[in-house]
Amino acid sequence: MSEQQPDQADEPPRLGPRPLARPPVDSGAAELFGRPDGVAGSFETVSVGGGNGTAERGDGRGDGRGDGRGVDRRSGEGRGGVETNGARRLDTGPPPHHALVSAFGRPVEATSDLQRPPGERVEDDEPDPFWEGGAARDPWRDPAASVRLGPPAVGEPTLAPPSRPEGARLSTRELLFGRRVRPTALALLGVIALLIGGIGGLVGKWASDASSLLTEPGATISATSPGKERPPGSVADIAARVLPAVVSIQIRIGDQGGTGSGVVLDSDGHILTNNHVVSPAAGVPNSSIKVIFQDNTQVPAAVVGRDPKTDLAVIKVNVPNPTVAQMGSSASLAVGDGVIAIGSPLGLAGTVTDGIVSALNRPERLDGEGTDTNAVIDAIQTDAAINPGNSGGPLVDSTGAVVGLNAAISTFGQGQSGSIGLGFAIPIDYARKIAQELIRTGSVKHADLGVNAKSVTDDTSDGAQVQNVQNGGAAAAAGIVEQDVIVKLGDRRIGSASELQVAVQEHAIGEQVPIQLIRQGRPLVITATLHSD
Repeated sequence: MSEQQPDQADEPPRLGPRPLARPPVDSGAAELFGRPDGVAGSFETVSVGGGNGTAERGDGRGDGRGDGRGVDRRSGEGRGGVETNGARRLDTGPPPHHALVSAFGRPVEATSDLQRPPGERVEDDEPDPFWEGGAARDPWRDPAASVRLGPPAVGEPTLAPPSRPEGARLSTRELLFGRRVRPTALALLGVIALLIGGIGGLVGKWASDASSLLTEPGATISATSPGKERPPGSVADIAARVLPAVVSIQIRIGDQGGTGSGVVLDSDGHILTNNHVVSPAAGVPNSSIKVIFQDNTQVPAAVVGRDPKTDLAVIKVNVPNPTVAQMGSSASLAVGDGVIAIGSPLGLAGTVTDGIVSALNRPERLDGEGTDTNAVIDAIQTDAAINPGNSGGPLVDSTGAVVGLNAAISTFGQGQSGSIGLGFAIPIDYARKIAQELIRTGSVKHADLGVNAKSVTDDTSDGAQVQNVQNGGAAAAAGIVEQDVIVKLGDRRIGSASELQVAVQEHAIGEQVPIQLIRQGRPLVITATLHSD
């Protein structure tokens, strides 16, 4: 055994190539896709008749051209005696319908394999431009040229497109529609746009008319009917008859002033009002009192007389034939009777309000702030609206007769002076008596008992308790002592000190009146002769 070389012992054994496993070819596929019989290569060899050479490209060109230029590859025979060597056409299906051949087939007289555009056909006697010059040696045109390396292909330089001259400007139609809309269609679009605009305008007008219901251009107001006749006794009838006899009174003290009301008593120009209306200007230098009638006539007035204890005063004006108020009777009033208050509240002359009699014989103390008034009146209570400035104005009944003189109102507290439906008027029966005395003498004297009292109450009764007795007065002469509680004077029951003062003023000076009182728990009746104050 011969020795192995060291380098050969180290090499691994080499393996030979595996045999190729070629699956059997289907006979049907070979029949359809196999080469024709007698053809071993990829290209079919062609022999050219009438020439001395062989055209390997199969284009029919040889040393002798014969009668034709190429090979008709559809039929396998060439013009000039060219035929295929051993070529066999495969049957791929039935021949096409003669209509399809007529429509899409090549013309029968066609001599070229390439279809050319109409008008560019090459005549038979002209050389083929595809093969002119050295085209036969161009590897890009020679399908049998071998593959070889060469320089990279260089593209032709791109040339900028030539500049175009500026044309005519476009019209609106060309700009919007690009000459693609007919004039009739454009006109139709315009008509449609106008119709849409008109319909929108009509809808907007209808909406505006429907939303604006406050005005009506065609509205007419029907003719008014004759004025309503105001029957006698109505508030309007009474106000028309009484207003001319009611005046507004203005006082002026330097740069300050006040307003009140009054009622004309007689044709001599005497006017009845409240004392607290005129007392700030009575006897004060640089003061004036002016009376304004309903017809806006303004005249000065002078004070005839005042009574601070009853809050009544009489002034006089020089006016010929003034309208005089009709005087009624407060004694005939009943709770619930209708009454009307007339005056100048807050300076508003000729104001009329109506209401009813809410109560009678209501003792009410009048404290005239800033005046010398210190009165207690046996008032008529009414819910007719009375406000500051109504003072001195008349309270009239349903016949238009004066039954009271408005004097005061009740309020909720300090700083509140508006009407709350609680107004008070001095009964005209008592006011007329005081006014008559003031016109005659300028002053008034009242009956006086000569005691100071306060209101008291217990579980069984109310009364006026005597606090002190004036020496030489009517009470001292009758034997009334301190701590006596007076519960009745004459025919009137006494429930408070204010009611005692009102009851005494209702009697005349020198009149003897029975007085019922309670002394140390025992009832006692005495008779007193009233003195003058």
